[in-house]
Amino acid sequence: MRPDSRDTALLWDILTAAREVEQFVRGCMFEEFERNKILRYAVERQILVIGEASRKLSQTFRDQHPEIPWNAIISQRNIIAHEYGEILTDRIWNVAVNRIPELVQKLQSLLPDDKM
Repeated sequence: MRPDSRDTALLWDILTAAREVEQFVRGCMFEEFERNKILRYAVERQILVIGEASRKLSQTFRDQHPEIPWNAIISQRNIIAHEYGEILTDRIWNVAVNRIPELVQKLQSLLPDDKM
């Protein structure tokens, strides 16, 4: 089942932000990421966008796509947004280099008309 137009727009927002993260960290090593506050903040901002858009997706759509860890994505956004404890740089790095590429692949299968 195809998502409704609101869900589709939100999926595009998530995919765009995820691709930004991939672009930001491409060719980067953890040590550089750890030292570069601007880069870290840019990645964190896009993870916030991903989480916020994921939260706004219809519950029906999220339920139809359990292969995507919506609750974890939304929880990560909440941790960054509300700074529950210290935001761990290595956790953000792991999301950026491991989880985001997986998310992009899954989203691309949900948006087959992807021309980006």
